[in-house]
Amino acid sequence: MGVRKLKPTTPGQRFRIVNDFSAITTDKPEKSLLAPKKSTGGRNNKGRMTSRYRGGGHKRRYRIIDFKRDKFNIPATVKTIEYDPNRSAFIALVVYADGEKRYIIAPSEIKPGDKIISGEKVPAEVGNAMPMKNIPLGTIIHNIEMQPGKGAALARSAGTFAQLMAKEGKYVVIKLPSGETRLVLGAGMATIGVVSNSDHQLEQSGKAGRSRWLGRRPRTRGVAMNPVDHPMGGGEGRASGGHPRSRKGLPAKGYKTRDKKKHSNKYILERRKK
Repeated sequence: MGVRKLKPTTPGQRFRIVNDFSAITTDKPEKSLLAPKKSTGGRNNKGRMTSRYRGGGHKRRYRIIDFKRDKFNIPATVKTIEYDPNRSAFIALVVYADGEKRYIIAPSEIKPGDKIISGEKVPAEVGNAMPMKNIPLGTIIHNIEMQPGKGAALARSAGTFAQLMAKEGKYVVIKLPSGETRLVLGAGMATIGVVSNSDHQLEQSGKAGRSRWLGRRPRTRGVAMNPVDHPMGGGEGRASGGHPRSRKGLPAKGYKTRDKKKHSNKYILERRKK
């Protein structure tokens, strides 16, 4: 995997850096694992805008991903590595020995023809999934379940991984991509390895139009608004807008919004790095 810097044939191409997609093996998704995906444009079920600066973009179809890895002790063969427009990581189509096909988040270094398996006690090899209580200490993992049986919630985006640090009773200690160290139930599943497409962070869109293709509309700065629209609006000329804060008046840049009495605080051993 790598990135390509394009020749500056147009102003938009000049700064564009794209993925070379060398790991992708097909551009045809598995039809049985596709679902329709309706675009909301940031509107809720009443038609009211609840999320600003969303809308437009290319039509997408959702790929049904197996985040639970609950097909135990049945080996599967990786058939293809594919692009998924709904996430930054690549996905892998795996075919189980009984003929069932599923999509999984593709780990780095996995390729067509490789064998993977999930179960209570399976080898700690890249792509295999097992409960964290059975994974050796120091192992690099991703697709981590916070609640056993609910499906993976942590370390799912391109190039991310966590590390299993210790085991304490029914809990395990994991160091997350953010730098946070926390307790998670050891019965939850996790997959061995690093998530694919680590070069995603090196990409550059090159032009504003490419953000529109992804469904992102232009964002208006608070200082460019009027006082009625934003706490940082108004003023004569290019007034900087005072203390940085959100549209609702909450201070930005360092103000802690997490509830001091939040139930899950007791599971966090070390906060993420600032």
